[in-house]
Amino acid sequence: METFQPTVALPATERPPIRLLFTALLLVMLLGALDQTIVSTALPTIVGELGGLESLSWVVTSYLLTSTIVVPLYGKFGDLFGRKVVIQAAILIFLAGSILCGVAQDMTQLIVLRALQGLGGGGLMVVTMAAIADVIPPAERGRYQGLFGGVFGLATVLGPLLGGFIVEHLSWRWIFYINVPLGVVALIVIGLVFKPHVAHVKHKIDYMGAAFLATSLTCIILFTSQGGTLLPWSSPQLWFTLALGVIAMGGFIYEERLADEPIMPLGLFKERTFILSGMIGFIIGFSLFGATTFLPLYLQVAKGSTPSQAGLQILPMMAGVLSTSIISGRIISKIGKYRWFPICGTALVAVAMFLLSRLELATPLHIMYLYMLLLGLGLGMVMQVLVLAVQNAVPFKHIGVATSGATLFRSIGGSVGVATFGAIFSNGLQSRLANALPANTELPRSMGPAMVHQLPAAMREVYLNAFAGSMHVVFLVASAVVVLAFALSWFMQDRPLRN
Repeated sequence: METFQPTVALPATERPPIRLLFTALLLVMLLGALDQTIVSTALPTIVGELGGLESLSWVVTSYLLTSTIVVPLYGKFGDLFGRKVVIQAAILIFLAGSILCGVAQDMTQLIVLRALQGLGGGGLMVVTMAAIADVIPPAERGRYQGLFGGVFGLATVLGPLLGGFIVEHLSWRWIFYINVPLGVVALIVIGLVFKPHVAHVKHKIDYMGAAFLATSLTCIILFTSQGGTLLPWSSPQLWFTLALGVIAMGGFIYEERLADEPIMPLGLFKERTFILSGMIGFIIGFSLFGATTFLPLYLQVAKGSTPSQAGLQILPMMAGVLSTSIISGRIISKIGKYRWFPICGTALVAVAMFLLSRLELATPLHIMYLYMLLLGLGLGMVMQVLVLAVQNAVPFKHIGVATSGATLFRSIGGSVGVATFGAIFSNGLQSRLANALPANTELPRSMGPAMVHQLPAAMREVYLNAFAGSMHVVFLVASAVVVLAFALSWFMQDRPLRN
């Protein structure tokens, strides 16, 4: 006997229920955002087990780098093949990378497998934001984008908390395994709820452009992370890497002029809003990922916090991101203006970074909480507003690639920021220790927080002072860079939000 299951064909005009669709997209956003921050509280423990303090920033950078490189491709794939199949492919790649990261046996393996994970993670956030643009007009999109910012903030809260709890009670490897059940749920929900109408068109993917872009970004990141640490600034190899990156960027621009369907249509750069949003987004990414990578490290080493305590202690920053993302989205939907949010947000971020650079080992924790809250409030006012401004400024046919472009600049900023901060921190720590310790002193290879606090009292004090001094320079540089974003944000223009 056969059982017939009724199937209902969606009429051409019918769209999936917005609430169900939005829940599915938020779930995917959560999956992608969670993995950018869940590693941060576990980094000191990973270094303690696998060694390689000088490579610490690469555990974050490798993920950000590969996810950055594929962002423009995902934007184009989503426009050409439909958002649903692209989101599903991204989730599967991401889950495969997560499982393999969990079984890594040394720091090199972990860095390479994080890069694989990033190939999937890069598509999760950009395709979800472009998908909601398919069904919500800009005039109403503010509150939806605000919720996206809220979920991003929630993930940045849950990430360090969850990471710290898992490291203490299970193992750091479970911070990668935890993605699997969440990813499976996301796949099922997307498969059931998201039913877009896919038009069959002839596809022309700009693979040459992608290759040039990948080469350029990789070389620039290598230059910023190796200069002054692994290689001296006078090294010919270092400057050859930068020259290759610049040449590849020239090749990318040339290829985009010729390609039938370019990854990044050069016409977008004639749009003032797109250029400004890209530049401000780059700087915000630079400071956001730098802060979330190094604050938990500072708390665990300088303040003696456990991983889960460090996760709790950066909660004020995440609460700030969460609240201003949602509030700014609702206000923009009501008043139809967005220009003042990036101006106020970048000002708050610059002040907060400067205050963090003034921290001393004896600074009470409640003062740190105040500075982190200020940082979060500023970041939340900027991130989603830039995406909304870009989507409102470009023609509808370019929404996917423009969204990916705005996300691309923020991701590049994050990659360069973590690599640059990592280089500044490692270089500063090594030089300060070399000046403060006797010439024949040898420190253990795996300098996790526990190992630092087991050092003899005199040596521990020298190490902690050198550590804190190196961290001050990181935040001072971040503050100076954000001042540039503040200056740029004054050139943003309010445009009426489209209906």
